[in-house]
Amino acid sequence: MRIGQLTEVYKPVINGVTNFISLHKHVLEEWGHKVFVFTLGHEDYEDDELHVIRSPAIPLSDTGYHLSYRFSRRARKKIKTMDVLHVHHPFISGRQAVRLGKRYDIPVVFTNHTRYHVQARFYIPFVPEGLSRAFLEAYLPNFADQCDLVVAPSRGIKQVLQELGVTCHIEVVPNGVDVARFQRPAAPLSKRDLGLPDHTPVAITVGRLGPEKNLPFLLHAFTRIADEVPDLHLVVIGGGPEKEHLGEMAHLLGSAPRVHLVGEVPYEDVPNWLAVGDFFVIASVSESHPLVVLEALAAGMPVVGIPCPGIEDTIADGLNGLLCPEDADVFAAQMRRLATEPCLRARLATGARETCAQYDIHHTSATLLAHYERLAEERARGQKENRGE
Repeated sequence: MRIGQLTEVYKPVINGVTNFISLHKHVLEEWGHKVFVFTLGHEDYEDDELHVIRSPAIPLSDTGYHLSYRFSRRARKKIKTMDVLHVHHPFISGRQAVRLGKRYDIPVVFTNHTRYHVQARFYIPFVPEGLSRAFLEAYLPNFADQCDLVVAPSRGIKQVLQELGVTCHIEVVPNGVDVARFQRPAAPLSKRDLGLPDHTPVAITVGRLGPEKNLPFLLHAFTRIADEVPDLHLVVIGGGPEKEHLGEMAHLLGSAPRVHLVGEVPYEDVPNWLAVGDFFVIASVSESHPLVVLEALAAGMPVVGIPCPGIEDTIADGLNGLLCPEDADVFAAQMRRLATEPCLRARLATGARETCAQYDIHHTSATLLAHYERLAEERARGQKENRGE
């Protein structure tokens, strides 16, 4: 098949959406399909893969996102040749996908990766949350009705879409990760690489250091058990606007010597860094189905998280991790349990390894491919009927 992936942002920006598209593209290409990525901006970036078509666009500050009215003529000409279009954002690229899909009779698949009204709370705080939600309630149902298939990466996101008024059929297809890469990292780091003894318990988190990730909450929770578990360390991997603030905050709380702000690392090195951790922590309540949690499970790490869409769909309390309300004292208590109870940690680590198989990118991509093939067959059948064949 010729498969178009349409996205408002791609490499060099690294986030869950770009990582998923890249992994999905790679697997489909392994299976003999030709996959094109249509995106905006970063025209000078040298891609390390084939078939990435970038259209000129205006950068939106330093967010990595770009603004454009439409894809370039070259992109539109290539889109015309696709068997299916899979769009990952409902706005600029989404409108283009729907318009071009109708024009050229190409089925359109839409995956809703983001809780947009929640993200708006952090990035456009001057817009009341009720207003951003009202906009989505007016926009998303109409947009979804124009797509041939709507995909939610978790049951929680399916429910969010339905609460926003989307009434069309929604398929739940989880995001996927390269499980083998995290189970068997190429060059795993050790605690000694951080200057720590082997017996030191290490909590680890990975992600963009942005306000939506609730990292001050995590630092407060970590500080609450600093005296009780004096050898516990926290490793924070990722870059973003909150890094300097988090460093200052760790210093003020007195936990700076035990909080390691590693910064951004290449995605291919993340499995090596995860090998350092004993358990994974995530305080964000704005997720849809975070890849970092799936990667942690693949690495055999229990996860401490707060119930919200994407987290409670993945973490089963007492099976592969621990869930708790958004209360720093309770979160700290769960961290203490994993840091001081090796038998509990080992049991949950076993559960993590057992539950990660369903999120292997080969499995999730096969599910999406089956949908692509079905939609393409229905399109071909409809075209024959229109010709009277």
